[in-house]
Amino acid sequence: MALAEETSRIAALFEYSDEEVNKGVLEFLRQMKEGLQHDGTSLSQIPTYVTGVPNGTEKGLYLAVDLGGTNFRVCSVHLNGDTTFNLTYSKVAIPKELMVAEHAHQLFGFLAKQIEIFLRTHHGDHFDAHIRRRQTVSTPEGYRDEQIFRLGFTFSFPVQQSGINKGTLMRWTKGFDIPDAVGKDVCALLQQEIDRLHLPVKVAALVNDTVGTLMARSYTSPGKTATLLGAIFGTGTNGAYVEKVSNIKKPVGGDYDKSTGQMVVNTEWGSFDNQLNILPNTSYDIELDKKSVNPGIQMFEKRVSGMFLGEIVRLAIVDMLKNPSISLFRDENSSQNDWKSTTTIGAESSVFQQWGLDSSIMSIAAADNTPDFSTLRQELEKQLQVYAASREDALAFKKVAYAVGRRAARLSAVALGAIVLQSGKLKEAGDEPIDIGVDGSLVEHYPFFRDMIYEGLSAIEGIGPEGSKKIRIGIAKDGSGVGAALIALVAANMERKTVGDYLNRLRNDVAQKISNVFAGTAEPTTVA
Repeated sequence: MALAEETSRIAALFEYSDEEVNKGVLEFLRQMKEGLQHDGTSLSQIPTYVTGVPNGTEKGLYLAVDLGGTNFRVCSVHLNGDTTFNLTYSKVAIPKELMVAEHAHQLFGFLAKQIEIFLRTHHGDHFDAHIRRRQTVSTPEGYRDEQIFRLGFTFSFPVQQSGINKGTLMRWTKGFDIPDAVGKDVCALLQQEIDRLHLPVKVAALVNDTVGTLMARSYTSPGKTATLLGAIFGTGTNGAYVEKVSNIKKPVGGDYDKSTGQMVVNTEWGSFDNQLNILPNTSYDIELDKKSVNPGIQMFEKRVSGMFLGEIVRLAIVDMLKNPSISLFRDENSSQNDWKSTTTIGAESSVFQQWGLDSSIMSIAAADNTPDFSTLRQELEKQLQVYAASREDALAFKKVAYAVGRRAARLSAVALGAIVLQSGKLKEAGDEPIDIGVDGSLVEHYPFFRDMIYEGLSAIEGIGPEGSKKIRIGIAKDGSGVGAALIALVAANMERKTVGDYLNRLRNDVAQKISNVFAGTAEPTTVA
């Protein structure tokens, strides 16, 4: 009985009520507008220079690379022009020492080498036969690229973009810390290493993974409506959405297509409400933040993303283990124990180590609704060295993990709901849904996470149960690959437009000079 009561008490700490959801939405909207007006705000609201989303008819073969966390992926994407695509990819883990390398070229040199290996393996014809640059008057730079892959670079860290393939790193997250790279153009850093290896590749577009998710979803989504929002709910969390250019009040330098009146904005919502105006803040959140590599920032992400949820659960469980009045993972709490005579937890259990509880066990806990929680009990032994856990133990773990997961989903609804309200699309007539593309382990593998998001959306004033029915949340598979390829395609089209404009100017200049020559040499006509 004591264990059940303590479990309920701790689970209640993670309650995030409808009233709190609505306060969160209002604060999110306020910080969105603040980010559209000024730099240096919690929600960075970074213009991406992507001014449109695809409709599924685009064609071509493009490269994409993704540095999103602990892995690096290289892929080639063939867009078929009928909302379908073919994808080839490889993936490699980033060596731990390169995540904290002394010099940027160490990490980016490693990335370029993986691109070379991929090209030699999957596109040897391009690699061996390419003529990299031939002098010509086709472009202002004085050369034409032949047999060169346009590459979309998905870089899932905060950058300040100044063009579709230009962006300086603002700060590292997700355990990376290479001070030498901060303040530098990450596309240039990668291009330098690509050029060092003489690869037939041009970094054509800088892509945040959420922007890629938005593009990929818009390419493949059913119906006529363009996708409004792309969001990641995985190791980290972030969102990008289509905003009216007229709402972006801060300066947007550089070149972009102004004809659409729209621009994709990368919110960087992981840092929403770093001030803790409205975010819930339990003692476990405080302890997690204090012991993290970046205390005081990414406060929204630390309550929502898969990288941190397991640690919140772990801290709560350790707190319960320290409580002498309850008997978690000890045999005396069990009314029956059908596996072994004694429930014990290993002295070396990872539950006693920071980051020792992987968030994946939360999905197992949520999915196990068998009478005796046998799957969860087996996983507790496998992952945490909890031997012969009782049903009561498993139920306590399940309830705490569920409470942490549900709070994360309702916080996710705050971000999604605020952007839907900002767009004004709920007020537009028509039957087409508001389309949202999502990707990441939480929305893919955590049972009922999307259902809990919808539950949160239904509670938001201005959306409600009826409005939430008009919101379609769909998985955007391979946003970092297909989306990056699509943005590389956009960049290539911009290049072609620039070249076309240049050639037109060149022709006009030549014609004018010829005209001037003839005008200057003409003899005056005299009549004898």
